[in-house]
Amino acid sequence: MSAPQRNAAGLHANTPINSDSAAVTPRAKPRASVPDMLWKVIVWGGVAFFLLNVVLLIATVGVNSTATRWFGTPLPQGFTLHWYAQAWRDFQLGSVLWVTFEVVGAVVLLSIALGVPAAYALARAQFPGKRICMLVFLLPLMVPPVTYGIPMATAMYQIGLAGTLPGVILANLVPALPFVILVMTPFIEQIDPNLESAARIFGANTLRYFRYVLLPLLAPGMLAAGLLVLVRTIGMFELTFFTAGPDTQTLVVALYYAVFSTGVRAPQSIDAMAMIYMAITLAWVLVALQFVSPTQLVSRVKESR
Repeated sequence: MSAPQRNAAGLHANTPINSDSAAVTPRAKPRASVPDMLWKVIVWGGVAFFLLNVVLLIATVGVNSTATRWFGTPLPQGFTLHWYAQAWRDFQLGSVLWVTFEVVGAVVLLSIALGVPAAYALARAQFPGKRICMLVFLLPLMVPPVTYGIPMATAMYQIGLAGTLPGVILANLVPALPFVILVMTPFIEQIDPNLESAARIFGANTLRYFRYVLLPLLAPGMLAAGLLVLVRTIGMFELTFFTAGPDTQTLVVALYYAVFSTGVRAPQSIDAMAMIYMAITLAWVLVALQFVSPTQLVSRVKESR
């Protein structure tokens, strides 16, 4: 063997192999195929087109609610807030908002007061037919409100309850109570039952256990359920429409009657009322989203199963 060959052999034999250099170079990420890219473009394009239409519709109503005159031109001839004052006066929005506040507040309080004990019983008790009982509770959420709203309104008119504030509250309580049960049951199932046993051992009665142990643990779930019921009740149209009278209309029902009175009301005034309704609903939705995450609610339900 010649000297150059011996030096090369010794170099290869004595030189350590670098693990980094010997590592396999990672493969490049495969490029998306043309059909996949085309499908993504179609999906995101459809979503963008839908959102654009929603934004333009809201913008049109908002601009028209402040327009002095808007006909055949890209923009109104002038802007004014006169229509908001006229809508407040013509549609008696002060009393309508007060009725809405009374209905929503009563429904939230009653649904929490009745739904939390029912959810606690369903979460803790084990008895035959529990699934059927749960299904019965959830039927008002699974069935369209019109299906049971018309018979319920008929019965209320026969007993003289329709057209009154208690009747409207009772009608809105029918879907709100199962909603609270649906939200609260996973929260209660996550609470360790041994806490109750420990409280009993240390001498706590039922009231003290509920006040100092169970209530602090249930507070996040009760807040979430209450806010969601509040937003749902503000937008509940069918049941309120079937049971409300002239003096017990909520904001969404008053807006419905305003839309069908376009022959005697200015369109700008109706659009101003629609913007007021949208602003109130959007404000409560934003408040609810500060405390409630829909993904967390879904994950809690899945974990409880």
